[in-house]
This record gives sequence, structure tokens and C-alpha cells, in this order.
Amino acid sequence: MEAKNIYVPEVSSIIKKEKMTELETFYDIKLPGGRDLGHEPGQFVEVSVFGIGEAPISISSSHLKKGSFEMVVRNVGNVTGAMERLNEGDKIGIRGPFGHGFKTEEFEGKDIVIIAGGIGLVPLRSLINTVIDPNERKKYGRVIILYGSKTKEEFLFRKELKMWEERDDIECYVTVDRKTAGWSGNVGVITTLIPDLKLDLHRTVAAVCGPPVMYKFVILSLRSKGLKNNQIYVSLERKMKCGVGKCGHCQINNIYVCQEGPVFNYAYIEDLKEAI
Repeated sequence: MEAKNIYVPEVSSIIKKEKMTELETFYDIKLPGGRDLGHEPGQFVEVSVFGIGEAPISISSSHLKKGSFEMVVRNVGNVTGAMERLNEGDKIGIRGPFGHGFKTEEFEGKDIVIIAGGIGLVPLRSLINTVIDPNERKKYGRVIILYGSKTKEEFLFRKELKMWEERDDIECYVTVDRKTAGWSGNVGVITTLIPDLKLDLHRTVAAVCGPPVMYKFVILSLRSKGLKNNQIYVSLERKMKCGVGKCGHCQINNIYVCQEGPVFNYAYIEDLKEAI
């Protein structure tokens, strides 16, 4: 079989578009022929808007979803702004998937703490929907989801959050930085949810993704609970650009995030100050 050219975008279709917040929009994307993307949780694709450019976007759906894949795009630049103007049925270019994600086979038999801040829920949703799938759930121990946002108005995947909170085989805790009308839940940064967790330290792993300021304090909180660095996984997807290790945008010393990451075991990068 002819090798796939990773530099050439495949013309793909937007089959669903849904506004989630003021800045974020959900997209369901169909590749040519409806083939599966073949990704793992935590990987990303390069999305092209023809005539504008391309940008790296995290994959938000589980690899178990067939026929299409999902993304959430924040409107913050030329490419993402152009995507916002597209409609269902319009075409975009897709390259990928790229990078290394979460190796779920390494999580089997373990309790998983998933910690998402803001838009960090987008790539972590791919991991969540993998490990809580009815056909996969028995492979894992406890699944604990911690999600924080500035306000409830900025929550992503609100219907799914409610579903996760209602499932008896998942522990889901949500917080906001600032209380607004109608919110009666926890108020405080996401680290305020960690001290009350009762963890079996010998079988727990943590997956973390969120804004840069969050990582240092979440890792300190997890360490204070007794987790070791090699039990913590972080996604550094915010640093990427080209996806193939050519532009140097994501380089941290001798590491290219788009090639060796975006998911890293924290023990591997703990000495790279620029990483966190």
C-alpha cells in the first residue's frame, strides 16, 4: 500500500457544527469515504481552511467513534476565525493524526484521575469517552473527572458533564473560579477539588490538561497527595504549530512537542522548566 503523505491535507466535510460558548465551536468531521481517523486519545490533527492557512487542533472524540471524528475550535486567530465562518457541508483540509497520546493500555487495571481546566477538556474528552465506554469500562478502576472553568457560562460539553455526574460508575466534580447567577456548586480553582480525594496511591494515574498557569499547582497538589511524577501525564498541545517537527515552534531544548508529545509522562519532562 502506498505510504500516506503527511504533508498533503485530505479534503474533508463538516457534517455538524454547533456553538458551545462565545468562543468555542464543536465540529464533527467526515474524512473521504467516511474512513476512521485512526487516532489515540490526546493526538491532534492539522486543519486547513483553504486560502487562509492551517492550525493544529486537538481531537475530542474517542477512537471508538466510527465514521467521523470531533473537534472543538476556539476562535482566536485567522484560521480559527475562518473556520467559524464555515457551515455544515463545507470542506476543510485534514492532516494527521499526529503526535503521541495517552496509551490507554498502560492505564488498564488502574484508577484514573482526569483533571481538565477550561478548553483542556477537549483533548481529555477523547480519553474520558474511551475509558467510560460500556465495552471498555471494566478494564479500568475508578474514573475520577475534575473539571474547572472561570464561570459556568464557559463550560464545554454541558450535557455530557451532567451525564458523567449522574453515572454511578464515574466520579465527576466540577468547580468555577467565579460564581455567577444560577451556580450552586463548588467555587474555587480546580486544585480545591484535589485535597478531598481518597486515592489508592499504588494504582492511581493522573491525566492533566488546561491553561499553562494550572499545571504547576495541579502537579504540586497531586504530589502532596502522594502521587509520584511517573504517575502523572500532561498534555502540552498549546505549544504546537506545524505538526511535523519542522517549524521549531514547539521545541523545548531537544524535545519537539508535536513529535514526542503532546502527551508526556511528567517524570520525562520534570527538569524542563519551559515545559510547564
